[in-house]
Amino acid sequence: MPTEQVIVQAIIQGLTEFLPISSSAHLILVRYLLHWEDPGLAFDVALHAGTLIAVLIYFASTWVKLFRSALGQPVRISDETLPATNLSPDEMRRERMLLWYLIAATIPGAIIGKLFDKRVDEYFHGEDLAKHVPVIAGALILVALIMWASEKMATFRKPITGITALDAMIIGCAQAFAVLPGVSRSGSTIAAGFFRGMSREAAVRFSFLLSTPLIAGAAILKGYHLMKEHPSHEMVTAMLLGIAISAIVGYGAIWGMVRYLRTRSLAIFIVYRLIFGIIIIALAFSGSLK
Repeated sequence: MPTEQVIVQAIIQGLTEFLPISSSAHLILVRYLLHWEDPGLAFDVALHAGTLIAVLIYFASTWVKLFRSALGQPVRISDETLPATNLSPDEMRRERMLLWYLIAATIPGAIIGKLFDKRVDEYFHGEDLAKHVPVIAGALILVALIMWASEKMATFRKPITGITALDAMIIGCAQAFAVLPGVSRSGSTIAAGFFRGMSREAAVRFSFLLSTPLIAGAAILKGYHLMKEHPSHEMVTAMLLGIAISAIVGYGAIWGMVRYLRTRSLAIFIVYRLIFGIIIIALAFSGSLK
């Protein structure tokens, strides 16, 4: 695989895995529109491994606090800039429950991913991809409208430790739909968080924390199947480069999104998804996509 293709795809994965615009949709469409060959499972695993490294590094201290809190230690996760002193019993309970809510919210996505991930990959990587492109475009547009509605209906009052079991399961179910290219894991979960009244920062933090076990699970599962293959030296080099670039870009994307959504809306991503989706549909119906 040419080096420029490795770099472009790794940058796309790193950015779009955490921006609410769908990484799978962009990778599929870029490969299709530029007539690039599908690099295969090995490279896909490498890109996921890179973004997994990014989210693990960024939230490393938060994960340590989550486990410490779950074990009963006084830890403040809702606002990591404040000391954990003078936590009330109710605050300690809320901090302690966050890890268990994240685990519960992971279940719907894990089940759907296990049942449909392979079928979706086959469906959107086949020879008749041109027929399926409008489905991706439709998902881009539909979720853009859902994101817009979530902005209009949100109260932005609930901190990350203020969520309930119902909130967690609703956000987890929203993540499960991201198995379909065009939906976006971060877009669907952040929107679900807004619908449930979460603050902007709480919704994006919960979304990225929730993505960690799913990205890890996908990388491990696909890595297991990869053991049956024997990548060439050139592919191993491409994989290592892809891991490094997607990790660096992914870390930057997380850093930017967390800070951006503290004070700004999803409007720029909504507009981008609408325009991108409409362009893809227009190309499809004009016969330009063959």
